[in-house]
Parts: sequence; C-alpha cells; structure tokens
Amino acid sequence: MKLRVQEILEEQGHTKYWLYIRLGLSYQNFNKIINNETAGIKFKTLSSLCEILGCTPNDLFDMGEE
Repeated sequence: MKLRVQEILEEQGHTKYWLYIRLGLSYQNFNKIINNETAGIKFKTLSSLCEILGCTPNDLFDMGEE
C-alpha cells in the first residue's frame, strides 16, 4: 500500500510546496509522507489531506497488486 499524494498533486497541477504550506506539518514528516517513507499516518493528517486535495481516503491510497 502506498500514498498517492504526489500523483494527485501532479494531476491537479499543484506543487509539493503548495501542499506543504497548507498542511502545516514539519518538513521532515511532510517529506516522509510524500516519499512513502512512513509506516503510519494520523487521522487528522489524513483528513487534512483529503480536504486540501478535494479527495477521499480511497483516492489517496494505491493498494497495489501484491
């Protein structure tokens, strides 16, 4: 499973910096989310991502075909 945040940003024509400013996370935590280097994500952060990007949690995740 991976987060599709970068893909959604590209689809919407937004930059990582645009999201970083709106999300309000530390750069370290933000970077881990963007680069799929996190083992978990807080519900508050998930909710904020969905609100900012105008998507659902289902849109944010790629379940892959393992």
